[in-house]
Amino acid sequence: MCPAPASMSARKQRIAQHFAHATSYEQHAHIQQHVCQRLLAQIQSRTPARLLEVGAGSGQLTRLLAAHLTATAWHINELNDASRPSLQALLPHAVLHIGDAETIDLGTAYDLIISANAIQWFDQPLSFVTQSAARLNIGGQLLFSTFTPNNFMQIKTLLNQGLHYPSLLEWESVLRSAGLTDIKIQTERFEVPFASPYAVLKHMKLTGVSTNTLDTPFVWNKARLATFTQDYWATFGQVGADNAPYVPLTYEILTVSANKA
Repeated sequence: MCPAPASMSARKQRIAQHFAHATSYEQHAHIQQHVCQRLLAQIQSRTPARLLEVGAGSGQLTRLLAAHLTATAWHINELNDASRPSLQALLPHAVLHIGDAETIDLGTAYDLIISANAIQWFDQPLSFVTQSAARLNIGGQLLFSTFTPNNFMQIKTLLNQGLHYPSLLEWESVLRSAGLTDIKIQTERFEVPFASPYAVLKHMKLTGVSTNTLDTPFVWNKARLATFTQDYWATFGQVGADNAPYVPLTYEILTVSANKA
């Protein structure tokens, strides 16, 4: 398996390595798949001349784009070089930009810049809008999904740990400041049930999310896990229609579409 480039920050290297180990991502990332379908439905042109996908990961969105769009030039960015073979197999003629999308040269003059479930891992997520606006052609579309501050609220409440998700007002402000128009911001919330708090943690790990990908990694031990389990049940435990107990995990998706005038 190819390592993350040494030029990346320690945090970005942890993120790249963690997702590289999430080999069953596709089997468990059902919410993410729904989001990819939602993005596909919002693409304004099915024949963009130049397309850039940022943070392709396992290729969940890439496959949909390849099946439904016709582009003259495909450009695909992914953090970890381990994804290169699978992405190249999906789009053999695509130009791959492997590395940190916040710092590497991703080119310019795109008609569509699209990203699914990736930019929350940026050190400065809002900068994605400014960078993308500069890379778009006039009339080009910026289309992406990320998450709101309510995402994984159970984890944040119990562990006081989590990624920083900008608010809707912050997104709207940076979109307008970047000179983008036809701005559409939407949210969608899911409460996903799990049989136990441990099943929540396992799900997060299988979809590439871990407390060790944060700026200050959270190290689990037996006592912390026991306390987390007890507190999760006490604070968020519910009983389903079948009288079986469960705990929810909140996903709150944010999707943005905007154009360069």
